[in-house]
Amino acid sequence: MENVADYQEIVEIIKSSGGEAFKRCFQCGLCDVVCPWNRVRRFSMRKIVRQAAFGMTEIESEDIWMCTTCGSCPTHCPRDVRQVESGMALRRIATEYGVFPDTASPIPGVSASLTAEGNPLNEKRGRRADWADGLGVKPFSEEMDVLLFPGCYPSYDPRLKKTARAAVDILKAAGVDFGTLGVEESCCGESVRKTGDEALFKRLAKANIKIFIDRGVKKILVLSPHCLHTFKNEYADFMVHFEVVHITQYLAELIQAGRLKTRRCLDGRITWHDPCYLGRHNGIYAAPRAVLTHISNNAPAEMPDAFENSLCCGGGGGRIWMETPRGERFADIRLEQALGTGADVLVTACPYCITNFEESRLTLGIGEKLAVKDITEVVREVI
Repeated sequence: MENVADYQEIVEIIKSSGGEAFKRCFQCGLCDVVCPWNRVRRFSMRKIVRQAAFGMTEIESEDIWMCTTCGSCPTHCPRDVRQVESGMALRRIATEYGVFPDTASPIPGVSASLTAEGNPLNEKRGRRADWADGLGVKPFSEEMDVLLFPGCYPSYDPRLKKTARAAVDILKAAGVDFGTLGVEESCCGESVRKTGDEALFKRLAKANIKIFIDRGVKKILVLSPHCLHTFKNEYADFMVHFEVVHITQYLAELIQAGRLKTRRCLDGRITWHDPCYLGRHNGIYAAPRAVLTHISNNAPAEMPDAFENSLCCGGGGGRIWMETPRGERFADIRLEQALGTGADVLVTACPYCITNFEESRLTLGIGEKLAVKDITEVVREVI
């Protein structure tokens, strides 16, 4: 980095950006052992940590953009190095100096779309509520039970719109009084923060917080674990606290309360994928399994990597916006694991996971051998 004068200045930038924990690393290598990248290529988080602790000079390296922030290495780290936060610190430096290697070249465009339209997909804000056409979804008002916050991908992506529409059908069947923000909804900002644009994250967060407060929002129901993590854990830095519930938790609550009646059992054998930001980052494992067991009368078949050891789909940390070469996609491995259970359907509850699994299903030529569905879709099938 030509703009950075010397080693000491680099160290101070890393430290001030949130990378102080790097210095605690004693190079045990456990992060490399559990990192999903090392299933498909050689990659060393330990090397990045070591370089950063001593003043990283290769900020142009694509390595700092590889991390999916899956949370595996912090879970196993004996020294609390906080690799996710520390890796974000390096990306903040790169963002500040406008250094984006080919791998991360889409990021400036994503940031521009978020700034202009409130979503990362270069879609018009005025079309954000189109997913709900014909469903009679009401604008949220303070007396309603919950604010349904579908998020960016379920609002715009043709495949993911189906999950948002399924959620609406379920909530109506259970008699839940809910509404949405419609075109006023904006991205939660989680992924752009993980790619280093802290300033943009703060702008998005403050705008969302303002509208939540202005509308009298108390309980937020989200479809994405990334929205869950952000609203619940990261917006707390702004001294606000909303009750945030993921759809898997809410479904379990509705079933337990007897508000969601099923007409039949789900056909076929299912397996469940724990999304990183639902499981490792937020500890939600029981609720989705309880829901799936209830609607199928059988516990879902477990894949080899499950619960806290679940294999990342590859979409976190902004990687959903970056191209991953064939042969290096974690989702390919995950679908092979799902097939190995004998399941007919791979169920999950994260827009990024659905996107990556559907892509792998096509590129691997799996076809009808394995369907990929969101938990809202399979629940709607039986109510």
